[in-house]
Amino acid sequence: MTNYKYDERTETKLIALGRKKRYLQGGVNPVIQRASSLVFDTLEAKKFASDNRANGELFYGRRGTLTHFSFQDSMAELEGGAGCALYPCGAAAVTNSILAFVASGDHILMTAGAYEPTQDFCNKVLSRMSVTTTYYDPMIGAGIVDLIQSNTKVVFLESPSSVTMEVQDVSGMVIAIRNVNPDIIIMIDNTWAAGLLFKPLTHGVDISIQAGTKYIIGHSDAMLGTAVANARSWDILRENSYLMGQMVDADTAYMGNRGLRTLGIRLNQHEFNSIKVATWLQSRPEVARVNHPALPSCKGHEFFKRDFSGSSGLFSFVLKKMLTQRELEIYLENFTYFRMAYSWGGYESLILANQPGEINAIRPAQQIDFTGTIVRIHVGLEHPDDLISDLEAGFDRLTEAHQ
Repeated sequence: MTNYKYDERTETKLIALGRKKRYLQGGVNPVIQRASSLVFDTLEAKKFASDNRANGELFYGRRGTLTHFSFQDSMAELEGGAGCALYPCGAAAVTNSILAFVASGDHILMTAGAYEPTQDFCNKVLSRMSVTTTYYDPMIGAGIVDLIQSNTKVVFLESPSSVTMEVQDVSGMVIAIRNVNPDIIIMIDNTWAAGLLFKPLTHGVDISIQAGTKYIIGHSDAMLGTAVANARSWDILRENSYLMGQMVDADTAYMGNRGLRTLGIRLNQHEFNSIKVATWLQSRPEVARVNHPALPSCKGHEFFKRDFSGSSGLFSFVLKKMLTQRELEIYLENFTYFRMAYSWGGYESLILANQPGEINAIRPAQQIDFTGTIVRIHVGLEHPDDLISDLEAGFDRLTEAHQ
Protein backbone atom coordinates (compact mmCIF):
# COMPACT_ATOMS: atom_id res chain seq x y z
CA MET A 1 0.00 0.00 0.00
CA THR A 2 1.28 3.48 -0.81
CA ASN A 3 1.44 6.38 1.61
CA TYR A 4 -0.93 8.52 -0.46
CA LYS A 5 -4.05 8.49 1.70
CA TYR A 6 -7.52 9.75 1.01
CA ASP A 7 -8.81 12.70 2.97
CA GLU A 8 -10.39 11.06 6.01
CA ARG A 9 -13.82 12.38 5.05
CA THR A 10 -13.82 11.06 1.48
CA GLU A 11 -15.70 7.85 2.21
CA THR A 12 -18.44 9.80 4.00
CA LYS A 13 -18.65 12.26 1.13
CA LEU A 14 -19.12 9.47 -1.41
CA ILE A 15 -22.10 8.18 0.55
CA ALA A 16 -23.71 11.62 0.76
CA LEU A 17 -23.22 12.81 -2.84
CA GLY A 18 -26.38 13.62 -4.81
CA ARG A 19 -28.79 12.70 -2.04
CA LYS A 20 -30.86 15.86 -1.69
CA LYS A 21 -34.39 15.25 -0.43
CA ARG A 22 -35.71 16.29 -3.81
CA TYR A 23 -33.88 13.41 -5.46
CA LEU A 24 -34.67 10.81 -2.80
CA GLN A 25 -38.44 11.31 -2.73
CA GLY A 26 -38.56 9.60 0.65
CA GLY A 27 -36.21 6.74 -0.19
CA VAL A 28 -32.62 5.99 0.71
CA ASN A 29 -31.48 6.15 -2.93
CA PRO A 30 -32.33 8.74 -5.57
CA VAL A 31 -35.40 7.76 -7.57
CA ILE A 32 -35.19 6.22 -11.03
CA GLN A 33 -37.32 8.63 -13.02
CA ARG A 34 -37.76 7.44 -16.59
CA ALA A 35 -39.41 10.10 -18.68
CA SER A 36 -39.37 11.76 -22.07
CA SER A 37 -42.34 14.14 -21.63
CA LEU A 38 -42.68 16.02 -18.36
CA VAL A 39 -46.13 17.48 -17.74
CA PHE A 40 -46.84 21.12 -16.79
CA ASP A 41 -50.13 21.91 -15.06
CA THR A 42 -50.05 25.61 -15.92
CA LEU A 43 -48.54 27.95 -18.48
CA GLU A 44 -46.68 29.60 -15.63
CA ALA A 45 -45.12 26.27 -14.66
CA LYS A 46 -44.17 25.63 -18.28
CA LYS A 47 -42.49 29.03 -18.55
CA PHE A 48 -40.65 28.50 -15.28
CA ALA A 49 -39.36 25.13 -16.49
CA SER A 50 -38.27 26.62 -19.79
CA ASP A 51 -36.49 29.53 -18.13
CA ASN A 52 -34.66 27.20 -15.74
CA ARG A 53 -34.14 24.16 -17.98
CA ALA A 54 -30.36 24.51 -17.75
CA ASN A 55 -30.42 24.75 -13.96
CA GLY A 56 -31.87 21.44 -12.84
CA GLU A 57 -35.55 22.11 -13.46
CA LEU A 58 -37.62 19.31 -15.00
CA PHE A 59 -38.26 20.37 -18.60
CA TYR A 60 -37.84 17.54 -21.12
CA GLY A 61 -36.29 14.10 -20.87
CA ARG A 62 -33.25 15.00 -22.95
CA ARG A 63 -32.39 17.67 -20.39
CA GLY A 64 -32.59 15.04 -17.68
CA THR A 65 -34.78 13.81 -14.86
CA LEU A 66 -34.27 13.78 -11.11
CA THR A 67 -32.12 10.68 -11.56
CA HIS A 68 -29.76 12.48 -13.93
CA PHE A 69 -29.68 15.66 -11.83
CA SER A 70 -28.69 13.65 -8.76
CA PHE A 71 -25.79 11.97 -10.54
CA GLN A 72 -24.67 15.20 -12.19
CA ASP A 73 -24.64 16.92 -8.81
CA SER A 74 -22.64 14.01 -7.39
CA MET A 75 -19.98 14.20 -10.08
CA ALA A 76 -19.72 17.99 -9.99
CA GLU A 77 -19.22 17.90 -6.23
CA LEU A 78 -16.77 14.99 -6.41
CA GLU A 79 -14.52 16.75 -8.92
CA GLY A 80 -15.12 20.32 -7.76
CA GLY A 81 -16.82 21.60 -10.91
CA ALA A 82 -19.67 23.90 -11.83
CA GLY A 83 -21.55 21.11 -13.60
CA CYS A 84 -21.36 17.68 -15.19
CA ALA A 85 -22.45 16.64 -18.69
CA LEU A 86 -23.42 13.01 -19.27
CA TYR A 87 -22.69 10.88 -22.32
CA PRO A 88 -23.41 7.31 -23.47
CA CYS A 89 -19.71 6.31 -23.21
CA GLY A 90 -16.27 7.69 -22.48
CA ALA A 91 -15.43 8.22 -26.15
CA ALA A 92 -18.53 10.40 -26.53
CA ALA A 93 -17.46 12.43 -23.49
CA VAL A 94 -14.05 13.03 -25.06
CA THR A 95 -15.24 13.86 -28.56
CA ASN A 96 -18.13 16.09 -27.57
CA SER A 97 -16.01 17.99 -25.06
CA ILE A 98 -13.53 18.80 -27.82
CA LEU A 99 -16.26 19.62 -30.34
CA ALA A 100 -17.82 22.11 -27.94
CA PHE A 101 -14.75 24.35 -28.17
CA VAL A 102 -13.41 24.08 -31.73
CA ALA A 103 -14.44 25.29 -35.16
CA SER A 104 -13.05 25.02 -38.68
CA GLY A 105 -9.55 26.44 -38.83
CA ASP A 106 -8.75 25.82 -35.18
CA HIS A 107 -5.85 23.82 -33.76
CA ILE A 108 -5.59 21.45 -30.81
CA LEU A 109 -2.68 19.92 -28.93
CA MET A 110 -3.19 16.25 -28.09
CA THR A 111 -1.00 14.04 -25.94
CA ALA A 112 0.56 11.21 -27.92
CA GLY A 113 -0.27 8.99 -24.96
CA ALA A 114 -4.03 9.39 -25.42
CA TYR A 115 -6.53 6.57 -25.70
CA GLU A 116 -6.38 5.32 -29.30
CA PRO A 117 -10.03 6.19 -30.16
CA THR A 118 -9.32 9.76 -29.03
CA GLN A 119 -6.49 9.93 -31.55
CA ASP A 120 -8.68 8.33 -34.23
CA PHE A 121 -11.27 11.06 -33.66
CA CYS A 122 -8.64 13.74 -34.26
CA ASN A 123 -7.22 12.02 -37.32
CA LYS A 124 -10.45 10.90 -38.98
CA VAL A 125 -13.14 13.37 -37.87
CA LEU A 126 -11.57 16.66 -36.80
CA SER A 127 -9.34 16.58 -39.86
CA ARG A 128 -12.44 16.57 -42.10
CA MET A 129 -13.63 19.69 -40.28
CA SER A 130 -10.32 21.49 -40.98
CA VAL A 131 -9.35 21.29 -37.31
CA THR A 132 -5.66 20.41 -37.10
CA THR A 133 -4.02 18.32 -34.37
CA THR A 134 -0.44 18.40 -33.15
CA TYR A 135 0.62 15.46 -30.99
CA TYR A 136 3.11 16.01 -28.20
CA ASP A 137 5.18 13.72 -26.01
CA PRO A 138 3.34 13.25 -22.69
CA MET A 139 6.51 14.11 -20.76
CA ILE A 140 6.94 17.47 -22.50
CA GLY A 141 6.00 19.44 -19.39
CA ALA A 142 6.23 23.23 -19.68
CA GLY A 143 7.76 22.76 -23.12
CA ILE A 144 4.20 22.45 -24.38
CA VAL A 145 4.23 26.22 -24.92
CA ASP A 146 6.58 25.81 -27.88
CA LEU A 147 3.77 24.02 -29.74
CA ILE A 148 1.02 26.56 -29.08
CA GLN A 149 -0.17 28.32 -32.23
CA SER A 150 -2.24 31.47 -32.61
CA ASN A 151 -5.29 29.31 -33.40
CA THR A 152 -4.79 26.74 -30.63
CA LYS A 153 -8.09 26.38 -28.80
CA VAL A 154 -7.74 23.13 -26.82
CA VAL A 155 -4.91 21.30 -25.06
CA PHE A 156 -5.79 17.72 -24.20
CA LEU A 157 -4.03 15.69 -21.52
CA GLU A 158 -4.35 12.11 -20.34
CA SER A 159 -2.57 11.15 -17.15
CA PRO A 160 -1.45 8.43 -16.80
CA SER A 161 -1.09 7.72 -20.51
CA SER A 162 -2.96 4.90 -22.14
CA VAL A 163 -0.95 1.63 -22.07
CA THR A 164 2.49 3.18 -21.40
CA MET A 165 1.27 4.95 -18.22
CA GLU A 166 3.38 8.13 -18.18
CA VAL A 167 2.18 10.61 -15.53
CA GLN A 168 2.09 14.17 -16.86
CA ASP A 169 3.21 17.33 -15.06
CA VAL A 170 -0.30 18.73 -15.14
CA SER A 171 0.34 21.72 -12.87
CA GLY A 172 3.49 22.73 -14.73
CA MET A 173 1.77 22.45 -18.09
CA VAL A 174 -1.28 24.43 -16.98
CA ILE A 175 0.82 27.28 -15.59
CA ALA A 176 2.92 27.44 -18.75
CA ILE A 177 -0.12 27.39 -21.05
CA ARG A 178 -1.95 30.07 -19.08
CA ASN A 179 1.07 32.35 -19.25
CA VAL A 180 0.99 32.17 -23.05
CA ASN A 181 -2.76 32.12 -23.69
CA PRO A 182 -5.20 32.04 -20.76
CA ASP A 183 -8.15 31.47 -23.09
CA ILE A 184 -7.07 27.98 -24.18
CA ILE A 185 -9.37 25.28 -22.82
CA ILE A 186 -7.40 22.54 -21.06
CA MET A 187 -9.03 19.10 -20.84
CA ILE A 188 -7.89 15.85 -19.33
CA ASP A 189 -8.95 12.23 -19.54
CA ASN A 190 -9.08 11.49 -15.81
CA THR A 191 -10.52 7.97 -16.03
CA TRP A 192 -7.57 6.21 -14.33
CA ALA A 193 -8.01 8.31 -11.19
CA ALA A 194 -11.83 8.00 -11.29
CA GLY A 195 -12.30 11.63 -10.28
CA LEU A 196 -11.20 10.66 -6.77
CA LEU A 197 -7.44 10.03 -6.79
CA PHE A 198 -6.62 13.19 -8.76
CA LYS A 199 -8.55 16.47 -8.90
CA PRO A 200 -7.61 18.20 -12.18
CA LEU A 201 -9.83 21.25 -11.71
CA THR A 202 -7.93 22.20 -8.56
CA HIS A 203 -4.80 22.30 -10.73
CA GLY A 204 -6.34 24.73 -13.22
CA VAL A 205 -7.68 22.24 -15.76
CA ASP A 206 -11.03 23.32 -17.25
CA ILE A 207 -12.69 19.97 -17.96
CA SER A 208 -12.16 16.56 -16.37
CA ILE A 209 -13.42 13.71 -18.54
CA GLN A 210 -14.08 10.12 -17.56
CA ALA A 211 -15.20 6.88 -19.07
CA GLY A 212 -17.58 6.19 -16.21
CA THR A 213 -17.84 2.76 -17.79
CA LYS A 214 -14.70 1.96 -15.81
CA TYR A 215 -14.46 2.65 -12.08
CA ILE A 216 -17.65 4.63 -11.55
CA ILE A 217 -19.86 1.83 -12.86
CA GLY A 218 -17.32 -0.63 -11.49
CA HIS A 219 -18.99 -3.89 -12.57
CA SER A 220 -18.44 -4.03 -16.36
CA ASP A 221 -22.17 -3.92 -17.07
CA ALA A 222 -22.93 -0.43 -18.40
CA MET A 223 -21.48 2.30 -20.64
CA LEU A 224 -21.20 5.87 -19.34
CA GLY A 225 -19.24 9.06 -19.95
CA THR A 226 -18.89 12.17 -17.81
CA ALA A 227 -17.32 15.60 -18.24
CA VAL A 228 -17.07 17.89 -15.23
CA ALA A 229 -16.37 21.51 -16.14
CA ASN A 230 -15.34 24.60 -14.23
CA ALA A 231 -17.45 27.76 -14.21
CA ARG A 232 -15.87 29.39 -17.24
CA SER A 233 -16.42 26.41 -19.54
CA TRP A 234 -19.59 24.83 -18.14
CA ASP A 235 -22.21 26.79 -20.08
CA ILE A 236 -20.56 26.12 -23.43
CA LEU A 237 -20.00 22.44 -22.69
CA ARG A 238 -23.54 21.95 -21.41
CA GLU A 239 -25.32 23.64 -24.31
CA ASN A 240 -23.17 22.13 -27.06
CA SER A 241 -23.56 18.65 -25.60
CA TYR A 242 -27.31 19.18 -25.46
CA LEU A 243 -27.41 20.35 -29.08
CA MET A 244 -25.46 17.25 -30.10
CA GLY A 245 -28.12 15.09 -28.43
CA GLN A 246 -25.86 13.70 -25.75
CA MET A 247 -27.51 11.98 -22.79
CA VAL A 248 -27.78 8.68 -20.93
CA ASP A 249 -30.83 6.74 -19.82
CA ALA A 250 -32.08 7.10 -16.26
CA ASP A 251 -31.11 3.56 -15.28
CA THR A 252 -27.47 4.09 -16.27
CA ALA A 253 -27.35 7.41 -14.42
CA TYR A 254 -28.71 5.58 -11.37
CA MET A 255 -26.00 2.91 -11.70
CA GLY A 256 -23.36 5.62 -11.91
CA ASN A 257 -24.60 7.16 -8.69
CA ARG A 258 -24.72 3.76 -7.03
CA GLY A 259 -21.15 3.02 -8.09
CA LEU A 260 -19.92 6.14 -6.32
CA ARG A 261 -21.01 4.75 -2.95
CA THR A 262 -18.34 2.03 -3.04
CA LEU A 263 -15.77 3.82 -5.20
CA GLY A 264 -13.38 4.65 -2.37
CA ILE A 265 -13.32 1.20 -0.83
CA ARG A 266 -12.95 -0.48 -4.24
CA LEU A 267 -10.08 1.77 -5.26
CA ASN A 268 -8.32 1.07 -1.96
CA GLN A 269 -8.42 -2.65 -2.76
CA HIS A 270 -7.45 -2.16 -6.41
CA GLU A 271 -4.47 -0.14 -5.18
CA PHE A 272 -3.36 -2.74 -2.65
CA ASN A 273 -3.71 -5.60 -5.11
CA SER A 274 -2.07 -3.83 -8.05
CA ILE A 275 0.96 -2.66 -6.08
CA LYS A 276 1.51 -6.14 -4.69
CA VAL A 277 1.29 -7.64 -8.18
CA ALA A 278 3.45 -4.88 -9.71
CA THR A 279 6.14 -5.31 -7.05
CA TRP A 280 6.21 -9.05 -7.72
CA LEU A 281 6.52 -8.43 -11.45
CA GLN A 282 9.57 -6.26 -10.83
CA SER A 283 11.34 -9.33 -9.45
CA ARG A 284 10.68 -11.49 -12.50
CA PRO A 285 13.58 -12.16 -14.88
CA GLU A 286 11.22 -11.95 -17.87
CA VAL A 287 10.26 -8.33 -17.11
CA ALA A 288 12.29 -5.34 -18.28
CA ARG A 289 10.20 -2.60 -16.65
CA VAL A 290 6.97 -2.14 -14.71
CA ASN A 291 4.92 0.94 -15.60
CA HIS A 292 2.90 1.47 -12.43
CA PRO A 293 2.53 5.16 -11.46
CA ALA A 294 3.03 4.36 -7.76
CA LEU A 295 6.45 2.80 -8.44
CA PRO A 296 9.65 4.76 -9.20
CA SER A 297 10.16 2.79 -12.44
CA CYS A 298 7.19 4.61 -14.03
CA LYS A 299 7.87 7.80 -15.97
CA GLY A 300 6.39 10.78 -14.14
CA HIS A 301 6.36 8.99 -10.78
CA GLU A 302 7.43 12.26 -9.15
CA PHE A 303 4.25 13.93 -10.40
CA PHE A 304 2.18 11.02 -9.15
CA LYS A 305 3.65 11.46 -5.68
CA ARG A 306 2.96 15.18 -5.82
CA ASP A 307 -0.57 15.19 -7.23
CA PHE A 308 -2.34 11.87 -6.62
CA SER A 309 -3.89 10.59 -3.41
CA GLY A 310 -3.66 6.93 -4.44
CA SER A 311 -3.53 4.55 -7.36
CA SER A 312 -6.00 2.34 -9.19
CA GLY A 313 -5.60 -1.13 -10.67
CA LEU A 314 -4.44 -0.43 -14.23
CA PHE A 315 -0.78 -0.60 -15.23
CA SER A 316 1.56 -2.24 -17.72
CA PHE A 317 4.86 -4.07 -17.85
CA VAL A 318 7.39 -4.56 -20.63
CA LEU A 319 8.87 -7.98 -21.36
CA LYS A 320 12.53 -8.32 -22.18
CA LYS A 321 11.70 -9.90 -25.52
CA MET A 322 9.06 -9.48 -28.17
CA LEU A 323 6.80 -12.52 -28.13
CA THR A 324 5.98 -14.32 -31.34
CA GLN A 325 2.36 -14.85 -32.35
CA ARG A 326 2.54 -18.43 -31.08
CA GLU A 327 4.01 -17.29 -27.77
CA LEU A 328 1.29 -14.68 -27.40
CA GLU A 329 -1.32 -17.40 -27.86
CA ILE A 330 0.34 -19.67 -25.31
CA TYR A 331 0.67 -16.81 -22.85
CA LEU A 332 -2.65 -14.99 -23.20
CA GLU A 333 -5.13 -17.74 -23.94
CA ASN A 334 -4.60 -19.88 -20.84
CA PHE A 335 -4.94 -17.66 -17.80
CA THR A 336 -7.44 -18.57 -15.09
CA TYR A 337 -8.26 -15.14 -13.67
CA PHE A 338 -6.82 -12.68 -16.18
CA ARG A 339 -9.17 -12.63 -19.14
CA MET A 340 -8.70 -10.87 -22.47
CA ALA A 341 -11.17 -8.02 -22.93
CA TYR A 342 -11.19 -4.36 -23.82
CA SER A 343 -12.07 -1.82 -21.13
CA TRP A 344 -11.10 -2.15 -17.47
CA GLY A 345 -12.14 -0.76 -14.08
CA GLY A 346 -14.51 -3.55 -13.10
CA TYR A 347 -14.10 -6.04 -10.29
CA GLU A 348 -12.37 -8.54 -12.59
CA SER A 349 -8.76 -8.81 -13.75
CA LEU A 350 -8.01 -8.30 -17.44
CA ILE A 351 -4.97 -8.61 -19.70
CA LEU A 352 -4.00 -7.42 -23.20
CA ALA A 353 -0.68 -7.18 -25.03
CA ASN A 354 0.79 -4.88 -27.68
CA GLN A 355 3.95 -5.12 -29.72
CA PRO A 356 6.27 -2.08 -29.78
CA GLY A 357 5.52 -1.54 -33.45
CA GLU A 358 1.82 -1.26 -32.68
CA ILE A 359 2.51 1.44 -30.09
CA ASN A 360 4.90 3.25 -32.42
CA ALA A 361 2.22 3.35 -35.11
CA ILE A 362 -0.10 5.42 -32.92
CA ARG A 363 2.54 7.57 -31.19
CA PRO A 364 3.95 9.86 -33.91
CA ALA A 365 5.30 12.38 -31.41
CA GLN A 366 6.65 9.99 -28.80
CA GLN A 367 9.88 8.02 -28.92
CA ILE A 368 9.13 4.49 -27.66
CA ASP A 369 12.04 3.25 -25.54
CA PHE A 370 11.29 -0.47 -25.39
CA THR A 371 11.67 -3.38 -27.77
CA GLY A 372 9.78 -6.11 -25.92
CA THR A 373 6.07 -6.89 -25.83
CA ILE A 374 4.15 -4.55 -23.53
CA VAL A 375 1.43 -6.16 -21.42
CA ARG A 376 -1.37 -4.08 -19.91
CA ILE A 377 -3.22 -5.56 -16.98
CA HIS A 378 -6.10 -4.45 -14.85
CA VAL A 379 -5.77 -5.92 -11.38
CA GLY A 380 -9.24 -6.62 -10.05
CA LEU A 381 -10.59 -7.51 -6.64
CA GLU A 382 -9.50 -11.14 -6.55
CA HIS A 383 -6.95 -12.15 -3.90
CA PRO A 384 -3.59 -10.81 -5.10
CA ASP A 385 -1.79 -14.08 -4.35
CA ASP A 386 -4.12 -15.90 -6.74
CA LEU A 387 -3.39 -13.30 -9.41
CA ILE A 388 0.35 -13.65 -8.86
CA SER A 389 0.05 -17.42 -9.20
CA ASP A 390 -1.88 -16.92 -12.44
CA LEU A 391 0.80 -14.64 -13.86
CA GLU A 392 3.54 -16.99 -12.70
CA ALA A 393 1.86 -19.83 -14.56
CA GLY A 394 1.88 -17.66 -17.66
CA PHE A 395 5.64 -17.19 -17.44
CA ASP A 396 6.03 -20.94 -16.86
CA ARG A 397 4.11 -21.61 -20.06
CA LEU A 398 6.52 -19.42 -22.00
CA THR A 399 9.51 -21.22 -20.47
CA GLU A 400 8.05 -24.63 -21.36
CA ALA A 401 7.40 -23.50 -24.94
CA HIS A 402 11.18 -23.04 -25.39
CA GLN A 403 12.18 -26.42 -23.99
